[in-house]
Amino acid sequence: MGWLEKIFGGSTHRISGGQYHGGYEGGQYHSGHEGGQYHGGYEDSATWDGPTASVDELSDFDKEEIDRAIALSLAEEDQKGKKVIESEPHLEEDEALAKALQESLNVESSPPPPPRYDYGSPFPPVSYSFPYGYRICAGCNAEIGHGRYLSCMGAVWHPECFRCHGCNQPISDYEFSMSDNRPYHKSCYKEQHHPKCDVCKNFIPTNPAGLIEYRAHPFWLQKYCPSHETDGTPRCCSCERMEPVDARYLILEDGRKLCLECLDSSIMDTHECQPLYLEIQEFYEGLNMKVEQQIPLLLVERQALNEAMEGEKNGHHHMPETRGLCLSEEQTISSISRRPRIGGYRILDMFTEPHRLIRQCEVTAILILYGLPRLLTGSILAHEMMHAWLRLKGYPSLSPEVEEGICQVLAHMWLDSEIIAGSGSTSTSASTSASSSSSSSPSTSSKKGKRSDFEKKLGDFFKHQIESDTSAAYGDGFREGNKAVLKYGLKTTLNHIRLTGTYPC
Repeated sequence: MGWLEKIFGGSTHRISGGQYHGGYEGGQYHSGHEGGQYHGGYEDSATWDGPTASVDELSDFDKEEIDRAIALSLAEEDQKGKKVIESEPHLEEDEALAKALQESLNVESSPPPPPRYDYGSPFPPVSYSFPYGYRICAGCNAEIGHGRYLSCMGAVWHPECFRCHGCNQPISDYEFSMSDNRPYHKSCYKEQHHPKCDVCKNFIPTNPAGLIEYRAHPFWLQKYCPSHETDGTPRCCSCERMEPVDARYLILEDGRKLCLECLDSSIMDTHECQPLYLEIQEFYEGLNMKVEQQIPLLLVERQALNEAMEGEKNGHHHMPETRGLCLSEEQTISSISRRPRIGGYRILDMFTEPHRLIRQCEVTAILILYGLPRLLTGSILAHEMMHAWLRLKGYPSLSPEVEEGICQVLAHMWLDSEIIAGSGSTSTSASTSASSSSSSSPSTSSKKGKRSDFEKKLGDFFKHQIESDTSAAYGDGFREGNKAVLKYGLKTTLNHIRLTGTYPC
């Protein structure tokens, strides 16, 4: 052991332990989008600043000291002779210790591997093969180096490169949202993707289950909070859209509200409606269904229409508000004689006069609710004209499904012809076989040129209303009648109705 003691005594060089500064991951990013969670955090890159040493780096003096100690030890053992042999187990132990020490000096110190952290990400772990300290930012494709970085979405980022797809600002919050694999601030995601109410313009609230629940008009797709169905929010009496907070509807004298788009083409008095009445008569004449008798047409307020309906024995009415009526009884009706004055989104003056209706035939008058757009007024008039035609032609008493259904077919056909004329198309309608005969008849709308985009949309909406009506008389009756007309033609269908009171199968 003597020579080993000389080794320890002869060398004063010591190897200091290296220090490892491990990475720290702080916080988690939880995406609120579709219930997914994205985990990540800021890490400090690991660095190693301890010195390394090996036997090769010892000074020449140190090496000579070791050699001298070993030589002295061997000389002592030669003098002792047998004692050396007896002490051989100790020698072997000393040599093993010396060998282990020299091997440890020859091994270069290396830093421990960086720690791994797992925060329970639901996604499978991604294996990175970066060289030590070498990371590529997914945002700028540059090396991150020995700085702070963000690990999320299966990649690493400079903190300033991980940006919101909405505002293009860095995301420094501990939570963010995802959409189409793109990160958003939670506030930006809500602004861009959370639906807003088209009526109150606020974010549509979630229901008790945490789900976004809203209502939408089946045609206009106007989205609104469910509460607006019961909080008295008014609707346009023509297009049915709710009045938004950033627009004003016109208040009619009878309490109805009319949006400004529908007001543009509205018909307000009896005199203003006469040209449209002539167009409807020409439409029927083009179908070889001319009405010979001169039937008075009156535009009336809602109260006058309801009073006339109460005194009428005939007719089938299912709608919450009747907008047209074919009279067969003698009555005195108050009609609107000239267009009312409008000011401050309100009707200021109504000009009415009484009309005494005398029964000269099966039909005494046709009444239409005032203030509706031209296309809606025309479709109602076409419907009521068919009631008048059936009575004047001596058709027997029909079931509501057949009479109201065939009247809706004629209203639908007229809308078709007007939409074609307004679009400037010369092609015939494909919706019914009978509309081709009406496409050649003159139309005031076709002379006026193309309609506005909204009026075209409005015509489609009125057709949609007829087609999607859920009532037995007006809805089912229309669909059965339209199917019969498409299959057999209008004339054959009407002849079958006269003989049997039903649609042909």
